Amino acid sequence: MSTSLISEEYRRLQEDLHGDPFYGVASVRYAPLVADYIRRNDVRQVLDYGAGKGRLGEELDWLVPWPLEMRRYDPGVPQFSARPGPAEFVACIDVLEHIEPHLLGNVLDDLRRVTQRSGLFTVHTGAAGKVLADGRNAHLIQQPPEWWLPHFMQRFELQRFTVMPFGFWVAVNARPT
Repeated sequence: MSTSLISEEYRRLQEDLHGDPFYGVASVRYAPLVADYIRRNDVRQVLDYGAGKGRLGEELDWLVPWPLEMRRYDPGVPQFSARPGPAEFVACIDVLEHIEPHLLGNVLDDLRRVTQRSGLFTVHTGAAGKVLADGRNAHLIQQPPEWWLPHFMQRFELQRFTVMPFGFWVAVNARPT
């Protein structure tokens, strides 16, 4: 039996929002950071968790000097909605603040499940510029870094934590089982 990562109603709202050409494209801005991590850690296999339009992989194609096995997961994008298997490296870029608060633990546990070696996750801590069709801000979770860090540290070994103007990013290692 699989644990729920998204409600059906919210999945539909996300699918509608992904129709906006300017939604789900933050990964382009973070692609150089992800590429640098990939190069420094000799990563060959990437899972883009919350892939949106899949632009992270497109950017990495020209930022990383070797071919990557690129996989994508996003329940709000039908072609990427199949639940993923584990990957060597997981990028989760501008995703976690969009998770339904009551399902955040499930999603973080799933990130732990799929992260074989390491991951790089970015979190925006304020309001989004987009609004869902039901009137809610697209960032369902607007919490400071000190709220988020214990959630990560319960599941991962923290490698690096960096504050940015609108949030933060963490590099993590998988915890030994």
